Formats: sequence, structure tokens, C-alpha cells
Amino acid sequence: MQAIMNTYGRLPVTFTSGQGSWVFDTDGKRYLDALSGIAVCGLGHAHPAVTAAICEQANHLIHTSNLYGIDRQQALAEALVRVSGMDNVFFSNSGAEANEAAIKIARKYGHQRGIHEPIIIVMTKAFHGRTMATLTATGNAKAQEGFGPLLNGFIRVPFNDIDVLRAVVNANPNVVAIMLEPVQGEGGLATAPFSYLQHVRALCDENQLLMMLDEVQTGNGRTGSYFCYQQADIMPDVVTTAKGLGNGVPIGACLARQHAADVLQPGNHGSTYGGNPLACAAALAVVNTIVEQDLCQHAERMGDYLRAQFKQRIGADTLLEIRGRGLMIGLVLKEDCPQLMAKGLSFGILLNVTAGNVIRLLPPLNITEAEADDIVDRVCQLIETLE
Repeated sequence: MQAIMNTYGRLPVTFTSGQGSWVFDTDGKRYLDALSGIAVCGLGHAHPAVTAAICEQANHLIHTSNLYGIDRQQALAEALVRVSGMDNVFFSNSGAEANEAAIKIARKYGHQRGIHEPIIIVMTKAFHGRTMATLTATGNAKAQEGFGPLLNGFIRVPFNDIDVLRAVVNANPNVVAIMLEPVQGEGGLATAPFSYLQHVRALCDENQLLMMLDEVQTGNGRTGSYFCYQQADIMPDVVTTAKGLGNGVPIGACLARQHAADVLQPGNHGSTYGGNPLACAAALAVVNTIVEQDLCQHAERMGDYLRAQFKQRIGADTLLEIRGRGLMIGLVLKEDCPQLMAKGLSFGILLNVTAGNVIRLLPPLNITEAEADDIVDRVCQLIETLE
């Protein structure tokens, strides 16, 4: 029996190093990383600013406890508040933990309003994590299979259908929050129109509900603004993020504003490792680099460039549509293609297939035009093998 639990179904390759948009395996073969560790390494591999921040912090202090002040945590919180427009932050170790914090905020907010069985509305094909609460919020029956009974307090509605959402809110006085992703990363990259997000915001305002956005994957410059909601010209009450925040160092964040920012008080929530000095130093280097190098705008520009190239190169008999925003790209093919993820290794490219027929591309935010052309060439060659 293997020493590691068989939970991943790993591909037959092991990487030993990386540089920028490239990784190298044990045989020295290099691969163009068009997945970034599933939107984690937004600055690419071995980024000098992140490496320097980790080394410097590790030489001073890696961990104390949240019982005491942590200067790097304070600096990171201030930076995130500044780029987001939110009021405060709770730090965790992952996106799932950040979403757990959001769910707890929503439930306690409901109890403060005298609602003893609060309900959170979630979406079909959503993915919010694999803890019991976030698994319940997730709209993937396969991921939930074998883990029942799931939690009470959630109602699922179709994604991007404001009429059904409004009807459910009107029919359920115990609803306290609406939770959704602006782009469903695991759900085939279904993308919410900005008008839909604006309608959700208005519906929440009308009914004193919390609008909670899961930007674990869409945040940190991935979609062309620091957070995707900023392009819709709205403000959520709660927003969660992780993945690209630490460029590979585990860290998550749950940001809140106004009434949602005051819900959790000492003793209500906590984390042993969340917001430790090492993770916060790495994340602060990431935030500063994204802002200072204007990588949000670069991601938007390179995303538009990649979409244009794919539209030109892939025929309508093969490609149904291209989804996503910025450098969060989903190529929706007319047939299922799960084999392309493994096949990509022989073409020297790392990518992912989600929802059966959607090639998911999440290259580093600082990718060059030459590397973008390389991605297009390799992906198109890969798709040709389906024929």
C-alpha cells in the first residue's frame, strides 16, 4: 500500500523545479505551465520577490500565534483592504477555510437578526471546497457522494437565473445570504454577466441579505482586475480568496465590510496557522507585485490576445465557445476530452479539463506574448489529436 492516500489519481510525472512559466520534471524535460497549479502561481515559479520575502521572513520568525500581534499580517490586511475596498480580513490557510468563515458570518448574522435556522442560497455547479460546510455549498453530486448527511441551511438555485433566485428569496424568509462565484472555475468556467451580479446586489439590498462572493480562483488579478466584482462596479458584503494570494504558500482570506465586518468577535472563530508571518510575508510580496507591475491590466490584455488566437485557430466544428475573463480561459469543445490533460504531458504543456469538455487554461499573470503563442500552438495541436 502506498504511503500517500489515493485521493488524487496523479499523472505519471514529478516536477523538481520551475522558473517563470516553465516547470521541469525529474528527467529534465520542461513543460509550459498553463495551469499555474490551478490558478495558484499567478507570478509564475521562483518569482524573485516572493522568494526573497519567504527567505527573509524565515530568517526572522515563522510562527507565533494569533494570541499576539503579527506585523506582517497587519500589513497584508491593510494591503488587501486597500485593493478591495472592504473593511477587514480574517486569515485562514485555504480557500475552503475562507469560505467556512464566510458561512459562519452568514449564520451568525442571521441569528443576530432573530433567524434561528438561517439559509444560504448557493448555485448549481458551484465549487466552494471539501470541508463539510463548503462541500454542502458545492453543487457537485460526485464530490458529495458518500459523505452524507450533508448540512442543513442551504438552498440551491440555477446559476445566472435572477428570476428563480428572486422567487426563492421571496418564498423563504429565513434566507440570510447569497453565495456564488463570478466565474465557476470547477463548474466549466460558466461566467456570470456583470448585469447578473448587479441584480444579485440589488436583491440583497432589498432583503437585508449578505452578498458573498467566492473569489478563491478569480481573485488576485486573475480576471483582469484585482477582484472580479470590481469590473461589475459593485461591492459584496463578504468576499473570499486564496489560491493566487500566496503564489504557492498556503493562505486564504475572508474579507468583509460594513455590518458583515462586525459579526465575528473574539471567541467566535480562529485559526492556529492562519495569517502566520511566513504566509503573510509571501502574500504581501504577491499583492505588491500585482499592483506595482499592473499585472491586472496585463492579464486582461493577454487574455483577450489568447481568446482571439484560439477563435482564429480552432474551427467552429470543434469549438462551441470560449468562457471566462482575463487569464481564466475555458475552451468549450463539442465533445468530452478528459484525456487531453494526460496527453498534454507529451506536448509539453500543463492544462486541465473540467466539466468533461472544457479545457481550462490559467497561465501566470505575467506571461509573455511569445509564451501565449506557444500555449496556442500546443493546445491546438493537442485538440487536433481528437480528430
